[in-house]
Amino acid sequence: MKIAFDAKRFFHNTSGLGNYSRDLVRILSQYYPENEYLLLNKNSSERGKEILEKPNVRFVSTSKGNLSRQLKMGKDAQKQRADIFHGLSGELPLKWGKEPIKKIVTIHDLIFMRYPQYYSFFDRKIHLWKFKKAASSANKIIAISEQTKRDIITYLKVSESKIEVIYQGCHKAFKEQQSNEFTQEVKGKFSLPERYILNVGTIEDRKNLLNIVKGISGTDIPLVVVGRKTNYYKKVEAFIRKNKMEKQVIFLEGVSMDELAVIYKLADIFVYPSFFEGFGIPVIEALFSRTVTITSNASCLPEAGGKDSVYIDPANYLDIGAKIKFLWENESERKRRAEKSFEFVQKFNDEPIAKQLMDLYKKNL
Repeated sequence: MKIAFDAKRFFHNTSGLGNYSRDLVRILSQYYPENEYLLLNKNSSERGKEILEKPNVRFVSTSKGNLSRQLKMGKDAQKQRADIFHGLSGELPLKWGKEPIKKIVTIHDLIFMRYPQYYSFFDRKIHLWKFKKAASSANKIIAISEQTKRDIITYLKVSESKIEVIYQGCHKAFKEQQSNEFTQEVKGKFSLPERYILNVGTIEDRKNLLNIVKGISGTDIPLVVVGRKTNYYKKVEAFIRKNKMEKQVIFLEGVSMDELAVIYKLADIFVYPSFFEGFGIPVIEALFSRTVTITSNASCLPEAGGKDSVYIDPANYLDIGAKIKFLWENESERKRRAEKSFEFVQKFNDEPIAKQLMDLYKKNL
């Protein structure tokens, strides 16, 4: 089988959609080496270099010109005689030739519909148009959570029979045991406290960092934050300054995936009080790291967290603070929940996810 992917995010996104794209191609090429995997884009990059070195993965430079992704990439895949075209980020090309090809699209979330205040009017209209087009022309839609499946049915008016839920996994670094030497190196490089709680993700309104900071205000619990700053950071920073928490809240930048895996493993608690997610990969990363997790009782996060994570109302910083304090002071409870959650998270391992994807491809040929 020859499978073509829209590889724009594979090559050019550092987190979210980029990680999903790279992991998906990596696990399929590993567990189903008999197939050929084509990465279509105008250009490649250093990202995913080790995946491209595999004998069954190939970069295909697509036709140049404006809107070539929308107007030419589909035809380019057909010229390569691909059996399947998989759009990895909610989009499919608009133009196709006559050669037979099956079309699959992954839709990660419809947050722009649920929380329009986070998006400009123009972005909302463009996203909706693209997603509706892709959903209509796809033979099958992959939703990355039951929550996203429900949203696709509600907002895009798609029949349930057209949608399959296939969860995503996470980077292999979180499943590996880094050496003691490297762990000590990371601790020193980032001046990590002996004990700390951790938050990972873009520092934006929806991810709700401010309520973690409010929750630990007045305690001596250190918080380490890893994530790209947006304008929302100013609001968090103002609260930190006003409450003299500069030494308590540590912001890290320039963290590699292997370093991040160590930072997760060293944390006592991972806290992720997001208001809404399509899936919530950081929760999976924490559970694979055997770090107990506090997350929201909203959207898909209970799907990712399982029954042994601790759930909070993301709008209630007192609830967040109380549950952090409870786990911070109870080592046996942290360990018990972390071990149970580690058992739960095995269903997000590479092999079962690769099998679900391959079964879907085969069924739709």
